[in-house]
Amino acid sequence: MKNQSIHKMIATIVVCSIGFLSVPAFAAPDSLTQFAIQSQQKLRQAKAAKGVERQKLMEEHMNMMKEIMGKMQDMKPKAGMSMQDHEDWINEHQKLMEDVMGQLTEEHRLLMETCK
Repeated sequence: MKNQSIHKMIATIVVCSIGFLSVPAFAAPDSLTQFAIQSQQKLRQAKAAKGVERQKLMEEHMNMMKEIMGKMQDMKPKAGMSMQDHEDWINEHQKLMEDVMGQLTEEHRLLMETCK
């Protein structure tokens, strides 16, 4: 992988991470949580792969992360929720954010490993 491609991928991760951190506290529907689980499986496959296959899987994972973050940024809590439902929604969203940030961090570590 060329250094320029690696730097572009790292820059994309950083930009996405910054945008993701500014996401307000919205809830995560089950479908998005399932998608995050699928992306985590893709990341595990990338860890086990080598060379071109790893690069392909990393790109797929990065695209999945972009999609998840875009959907999370569009989410808003339902109007008229009880305070408890709202707190539960925020807690679920927070769990999803932590999972995605963990995946982005691991993806970055794998990219840096590839640069060596």
